[in-house]
Amino acid sequence: MPTSQTHPHTSRFSGAVFRFACVAGLVALMLAGPSFSQAPESVTGIVFHDLNRDGVRQAAEPGVADVKVSNGLAVVETDADGRYRLPVRDDMSVMVIQPAGWSVPTNDDFVPQFAYTHKPAGSASDLRFGGLAPTGPLPASIDFALSRVDGPTDAFRCAVIGDAQAYSNDEVGHFRDSALVDIMSAGLSDGDCMIYLGDVVGDDLALLDRVMALGRQVGVPQWFVFGNHDMDFDATTPADRADTWRSKVMPDYYAFEVGEVLFVALNNIVYPCSERDAQRPGRQRCLNQDRKAYNARVEAVQMRWLENLLALTPKDKRVVLMHHAPLVSFVDTASAIHQTDNAGELHALLAGRPGLSLSGHTHSLENHDPGQSFEGWEAQTGVAELPFRHIVAGAASGGWYQGDLDINSIPMALQRMGAPKGVLMLAFEGTDYVESYRGSRIDPNRRQWVSLNTPRFRRMHQALDAWMASEEAQSSDAVPPYSLHDLGDLNVVTPDELADGVLLAVNVWLGSASTEVSYRLNGGPKQTMQRTQQGAGEGMNQGPMYADPFSTRRLMSTARSAVRSLQGDDRANGFEVFKGTSRQGTPRPQGRRMPEHNMHLWTARLPSDLPIGIHRIRVTSIDRHRRVSEDRLIVEVVDQKPPRFWRTEPWED
Repeated sequence: MPTSQTHPHTSRFSGAVFRFACVAGLVALMLAGPSFSQAPESVTGIVFHDLNRDGVRQAAEPGVADVKVSNGLAVVETDADGRYRLPVRDDMSVMVIQPAGWSVPTNDDFVPQFAYTHKPAGSASDLRFGGLAPTGPLPASIDFALSRVDGPTDAFRCAVIGDAQAYSNDEVGHFRDSALVDIMSAGLSDGDCMIYLGDVVGDDLALLDRVMALGRQVGVPQWFVFGNHDMDFDATTPADRADTWRSKVMPDYYAFEVGEVLFVALNNIVYPCSERDAQRPGRQRCLNQDRKAYNARVEAVQMRWLENLLALTPKDKRVVLMHHAPLVSFVDTASAIHQTDNAGELHALLAGRPGLSLSGHTHSLENHDPGQSFEGWEAQTGVAELPFRHIVAGAASGGWYQGDLDINSIPMALQRMGAPKGVLMLAFEGTDYVESYRGSRIDPNRRQWVSLNTPRFRRMHQALDAWMASEEAQSSDAVPPYSLHDLGDLNVVTPDELADGVLLAVNVWLGSASTEVSYRLNGGPKQTMQRTQQGAGEGMNQGPMYADPFSTRRLMSTARSAVRSLQGDDRANGFEVFKGTSRQGTPRPQGRRMPEHNMHLWTARLPSDLPIGIHRIRVTSIDRHRRVSEDRLIVEVVDQKPPRFWRTEPWED
């Protein structure tokens, strides 16, 4: 951990022994930039081998050479004695970048300790969750401890958690009993890690302590990325937006190495956004002084810091960018809010390097191959085609802990495009990696939903979607025109329905352009299925033909809102989401619209002349790592639908 020591050093610093990242104009920026003191001040210290692992440097503990240390802008490497010198900035995190083969200390919650926060005056205003107290003058020396990692470090695993986003202690419990239980059963061990991709909590920053304490039970380092629901919403300047986060958790941007991988955490949430952001179309909300807003952008200082960091990083090392808002997204492909304004500039910085982008924010699971492109990306982010893989990791909270309860009394909370809530798992070996997705409290080998899209499903979908947009639907007591019960048995179809079009639909949760999906009917030849979105620059296909029936039927009626009691807690009637918003009333569809688009859905039309009888369908998907998933479906073709309910006629006298 960083330690402050006041003993004098016995040898002098020499500018020649430090290798600064070479960027034009750095000296001018240091002298003229508003974040630097005009006085020629430096912060100094030693990165040392913590032989007894107590976090405090002893006289016999040697310095470690060639370790990168940063002030949040400049990046230097330590000299042969482990010493570094950096310019002082008025508001900075002095941090060591954990090198491969070493580890930084962790606190009792397994949260890495690698930084010293310097903000002499503290937060500019009183913040409801504490912000940063004045840190005062810099210590004479800020030292960082490192410990050697035993054994090889090239092969390791990370559990990647998107949007745990707990707004209440009840929802922290949901996170504990779903994502964390699954991560514990995944068997992570020494050398592995957990990565939270922002929105760790839902605006109540006091919940951070409980989340970190629960995550400790996994027993591996917990790295955290800053999200738009982890902010100080009462901050009046972007410089203060992450002050409570920095006080409780870690810097809002940083980096660390494991094996052949450089992980880079970025803060791409600008709050409050301003005229600088409003210069781009669709961001006029940033001019509203009465209601502060955020924008997704990586600020200039972070961009310069990343450029400096990469200048000292070998070009063959895998660079994993970790940020809350996606650089690009399918579900918000044309959005001026939920994608990163300068994503193209980030791609340019990583040109020629093996990269990977990890994000959360959208509560959707998206696996974008290199070369993918969707309409809207270039206009909003400057990205025409992806140079490397981008994964939007889904959400541990799924659809914000909504939906009916599952067998474990946890909200099903299916997320956008129908994937279950869950955790992304990454297995690294050298610079290569394998991505997989684990649905919460679901068989870890299950990777897809299989269902039929029938004319009846499409008619009800259209009727419900129209009703949800009507004025009538705004009343909590309003009864929708259809419920999931009205769908009946979708696997019993008639020749007329086959003529109108019955689609076999396969929702491969982490499916990408590299995924192959096919089916066999009654053991016959393999039939290739088509992805409903090709990612070749087209816009979003929308409507019931592009919805996943399996997950949509679970969203057609949420009965949990109608659960009430006479002697219980009034606030337990129905359920609460977001900032205590109550969901009470008759069962109704979940959300504001029916699901109508999907980037990981494959479909095929069943033969219109499928004969009367019972038919077997075997669905096979093969991902880019050649892993195979199979599901089976039994379909009945009948002249006339059989009666659905109990027949009273045989019992009538």
